[in-house]
Amino acid sequence: EAQLVESGGGLVQAGGSLRLSCAASGFTYDDYGIGWFRQAPGKEREGVTCISTSDGSTYYADSVKGRFTISSDNAKNTVYLQMNSLKPDDTAVYFCAAGWPCMSTMTQDSMKFSSWGQGTQVTVSS
Repeated sequence: EAQLVESGGGLVQAGGSLRLSCAASGFTYDDYGIGWFRQAPGKEREGVTCISTSDGSTYYADSVKGRFTISSDNAKNTVYLQMNSLKPDDTAVYFCAAGWPCMSTMTQDSMKFSSWGQGTQVTVSS
């Protein structure tokens, strides 16, 4: 059974940093993209970033480009999301998910991601 477990969320002041982790198990890790999505109260779920674990190619939403970095440790089946220069608008529950497409359409095609974690709360205070 595929399983994704997020960790690393918390409360941070604006301008600060957090690193999220997504540990994957129960499926062939190299066959999937791993994406990070977020959902704030009253807002639609947004695809933030994604990485192809087979070739390392990445996608970033414009809202996080230059501030967030996604990486994969294939030996540990774990994807990391380094978030720098955090803003109050980054406050949301962050989810990782396995699937495709790992590109700009990931938001509207989020239902094509087959496995999801339980989410981790990120709160950025002003």
